[in-house]
Order: sequence, then C-alpha cells, then structure tokens
Amino acid sequence: MSPWISAFRPRTLPLALASILTGGFLAKANGQFNGPVVGLAALTTILLQILSNLANDYGDSQNGADSIHRQGPQRAVQSGTITPAQMKRGMWICGLLALGSGLALLWVALGAAGLGLFLGFLALGLAAIWAAVNYTAGSNPYGYAGLGDISVFLFFGLVGVCGTYFLQARNLPLQVLLPAAALGCFATAVLNVNNIRDINSDVLAGKITIPVRLGAVHARRYHWLLLIIGLGCATVFVALTYHSPWQWLYALAVPLFAFNAIQVWQRQESMQIDPLLKQMALSTLVFTVLFGVGQVLG
Repeated sequence: MSPWISAFRPRTLPLALASILTGGFLAKANGQFNGPVVGLAALTTILLQILSNLANDYGDSQNGADSIHRQGPQRAVQSGTITPAQMKRGMWICGLLALGSGLALLWVALGAAGLGLFLGFLALGLAAIWAAVNYTAGSNPYGYAGLGDISVFLFFGLVGVCGTYFLQARNLPLQVLLPAAALGCFATAVLNVNNIRDINSDVLAGKITIPVRLGAVHARRYHWLLLIIGLGCATVFVALTYHSPWQWLYALAVPLFAFNAIQVWQRQESMQIDPLLKQMALSTLVFTVLFGVGQVLG
C-alpha cells in the first residue's frame, strides 16, 4: 500500500460520511433532498478527515505521541516513509482542496442570494479546517488537553448532520438535533477507543486525553455511556416523530454497538483493542444507513 494511502487512514473515512448521510436521509424523508449538495458535503468532509489524519500523523510525531511506546499501527512520519516536510505539503494541498470543495458546496446550496448564510457557513468551514489541523499539530494542540472529544462531537455530529440538512432544506427543525447528537456520540466513541488503546503512550508523551484523565476503567464506562446516550437520542427522535414501524430499523445495529462495548470492556492489550476502532466506525455507518432508510421508508 502507498504510504500516502496508508496515511489517509481509509478505515476512518466511513465515519466521516456518517453525519453527511444522516443529514441527507433526513432531508429525503422530508422531501427536501438535494443530491449535488450532499455529494459536495461528502467530498468536503472526506477531505477534512484526510487533512485531520495527515495533521495527526505530523503532529503526534513532532510532539512525541508517536514513539516506540505507541502500540497502534505505525505512522508514516514516525516510520520515515514520509518526511515531515512532505507531510506538511500534503496537509496544505488537502486543506486547499477542502476549502475549494467547501466553497463549491456553499455556492451550489446558497448561491449569491444567501450572502449572509454563505459567510456564516464559510466561517464554520474555516473553523473545521482549523480544528482538523490543530487537534494534534501546531504549538498548542487542543487534543493534548483532552478537548478532542468536544471537537469530534460538534463537527462529526451537530455540524455535520445539521449543516447538511440545513443546506438542503434552508430550515432546521429542533428534533434534528437528536440524531445529530447520536452521531456525535458514536464518533466520539470511535475517538475514545483510539485513546484507550494509546493510553500508556499518551501518558509518556504528556497527551492528556479523556482516558488519561479518567483512567482505563472509567474510560471504558465513559465508552458505554456514549453508546447508550447515542442510541437514546435516536430512540427519542423516533418516539417524537413516529409514524411507521420502519423507523425502528436502526435497532438492528444495536448488537454491533453492544459487541463493541463488551469487547472494549474486556480487552486490555492495546493491539487487541485496535481492531475495535474499525468495528466501531463501521457500526456507526451501518446505524446511519439503517436509521436513514427507516426514516425514508417510514
């Protein structure tokens, strides 16, 4: 596999699409689906996720989190297959592509008539680029202070779902916040699995993630809480908008989340925990499709 493809971390990309798909499904269920908007939103989100992955590879290598003590897959800068200078260039290219895709998204969705909204969403997009880069890169990365969970919840949940819905419908019913919060919880759970895996190396590097702050046992309880809240938000949304049994289709994903929660609790070795990252991300995507199809069919 090309070192660049590996650095893109393809297994994280389904998670990036989940919030966009959810916003698209909800708009479709309300008769307000816009294919080009969803397509450009998906492209922009994938580019932002790749930018975040490249910045994470670069930042952790520069700040000491990618050391010989780290138990996860070896990173590109850490292994020397991509130099720090090359990685920075890759980050710039990906950031500019994300900006261009985001501008195209806003133009297609809002046009010249929505200048105020255009500028507001542009500011939100620039904030997303800043968040993607400064999670572990830069002089004061916020991920090292345990703020990554908040950022993931906001951008992979609330912003992704609500933004995609609004750019199609030009309105935002309050109940959309519930599936948005569900996606935010599941995305945060993916990050939590990553941070539980890396807890020992993060302590040595001074990276104070939520699991480092809570300790291994409480971090696993926190993981269960995220999954329970996420499923609870989806359940409340269906209860409030119920009109068809199809809306409960997402319940088929519950065993996948239960498996992840049980395995995160039971597995203690970092390399045993690592596969649960991909499983949690794919479980979120399965939930998204089942939830969305259930809303459309209902």
